[in-house]
This record gives sequence, C-alpha cells and structure tokens, in this order.
Amino acid sequence: MNSAPSISSAPPPPPAQPAASPVSGKAVRPGDRIFLGLSRGSGIALLVIMAAIAAFLTVRSVIAISGDHANFLTYFEWNTSGPEPEFGIAVLAFGTVVSSVIAMVIAVPVAVGIALFISHYAPRKLASPLGYVIDLLAAVPSIIYGLWGALFLVPHLTGLFSWLDDYFGWTGIFSYADEAPRALFTVGILLAIMILPIVTSVSREVFLQAPKMHEEAALALGATRWEVIRMSVLPFGRSGIISASMLGLGRALGETMAVATVLSPSFLINLSLLNPGGGTFAQNIASKFSEADEFGQDALIASGLVLFVITLLVNGAARVIIARRKEYSGANA
Repeated sequence: MNSAPSISSAPPPPPAQPAASPVSGKAVRPGDRIFLGLSRGSGIALLVIMAAIAAFLTVRSVIAISGDHANFLTYFEWNTSGPEPEFGIAVLAFGTVVSSVIAMVIAVPVAVGIALFISHYAPRKLASPLGYVIDLLAAVPSIIYGLWGALFLVPHLTGLFSWLDDYFGWTGIFSYADEAPRALFTVGILLAIMILPIVTSVSREVFLQAPKMHEEAALALGATRWEVIRMSVLPFGRSGIISASMLGLGRALGETMAVATVLSPSFLINLSLLNPGGGTFAQNIASKFSEADEFGQDALIASGLVLFVITLLVNGAARVIIARRKEYSGANA
C-alpha cells in the first residue's frame, strides 16, 4: 500500500517588505518645509535685530566717548553740555548693580518659597486662585508700581530704616540720616516686589514638572515633606530657578519709570544704602534724554550700550551655569 505524500506544515514565508528609506533629518512634507523655513527665518531675524541694535549703539557710543574729556568708566559726574563735555558711568553702574542685587536677595528666596507652597503645600482650592493672583501681578505696568512706591512705600519705610540704623548702623551700609527714604535700598525693595511674580510663576511651573515617581519613592522610604522637596524637587528645579532668577534680574537691570519715581538721584556713591544718592542707567536715560542735545543723546546711548553688555553677560553666565547642571534639567529626568 502506497502512503500518501506528506504535506509540509511550515508557514509560507512572509512577503518581502520594501526597504525603508534612510532618515535624513530634512523636511519631507510641505508643512515641514514651511515650518522649518519659518523657524529658521525667525532665528536669523532675531540675530539680525540683535546685531543691528549692537551696531547702532556702538556707532553712537564711539562718537560720544571720543568727545568725552574724562574717563567714561570711572568719572563721577555727568556734564555733556559744557564746552568740554565730561561724563562717566561709575555712579550709574554702581547703582544699577547694587539695586538689582538687593532685589534678587529679597525676591528669589521669597519667590521660591511661594512657588513651593503653591505646588506642594497649598490645597487645590487655594493654590489655583493664588497662582492666578501671582500671574496677574506680573502684568501690572511699571508706572503703577512706581506710583505705589512713591505714595505708599516710601513714607512707610522710615521705621524700617530707623530700625536698621539702630542695630546695623555700625556697619556704615545701613546708617540712616533721617532723610526721605528715597535711596537705593528703597529701589531694591520695589524692584524685588516687581520681579517677584516672574520668578514665582516660572519656578512654580518647574516644580510642578518634578517626577512624581521620585517624590512617591521618597515618601515610601519614610521621607518627610521637606525631605522630599530637598532631595527630589529642588535638585530637579535648580536650572529652572536659575532661569527664573535671570528673567527677574533682566527686568531689574532695565527698570526705568519705577526707579525714577522713588529715587532721589545724584552722581555720588554713598556707602550707606539708606541715604539718598546714586542712580541707574535706565533712570538716568529716562530723566535726561528729552533735554539732551545730540551729543548728550549720544552719551546716554553710550551708557545704554554698557547696560546692554551687562545684560548679555548676565544671561551668558546663566546659560553657562545651566549647561553645567544638565543632570538637573527636565529633559534628563
């Protein structure tokens, strides 16, 4: 008896797949090409605008500095209308840096504390309205802060200045001569209030992006709420805090109307931060530009160039700090 031929049970081979085209990284679809072109054009336009601003400031500054009969960086007076103009930025640089540092020292710890309270402590019914209020404060115009500072803040700082003089006047930095408190310390307090919403809003959003698995793991190991924040949230948000601080510092360095409203300027560097005196780049430009002649405007533009360079250096330093701490960025979490 002949046996029937055996039928193979092996499955048929799968159909051949077409070879995948290599990924080149270039835009393929029309929408991709349009988006790529718009993005690239926006980046190039930004660089062109920055270069144009720098070139304009440099050209006008060279004209002013070449006609200056004093040292532009170290001279303490500002006289551009005389037969031999003499002006310098020593007082303006000192006032701008000192008032901004005071603002950062006051605002950053408070802003980080508020952001942590909203993101990790406050109940949702309180956190949401408080976050909205903080965001609204960032939209208040500078002149409103200036009017509030001149009409309310300045008259109520006499007690604080007297207290600082009683306990810390021996340092010389906090000595007070019972004058109107229109000093750099007042400017620093007002700037701190102005940059507080910006630093708080950015820091809050960064803290909310902290990995929940890290927080839950720390809680499971028996960590307290503060230990969770210290070990998981703050390291993750460190680069975000630095970025938020730099945004606030940028506004503090360039603030104009609010500073001009509360400060009694003078071209004198006073060791005490509680007595009137000093000035800032932006305040000096705003107060003198309308009355200056063409050469005086060039001199003010030269001081604006210095402020422009300081701002670029500050932001560059912030980028270097953040780049060194990539392990704390959200991309690597």
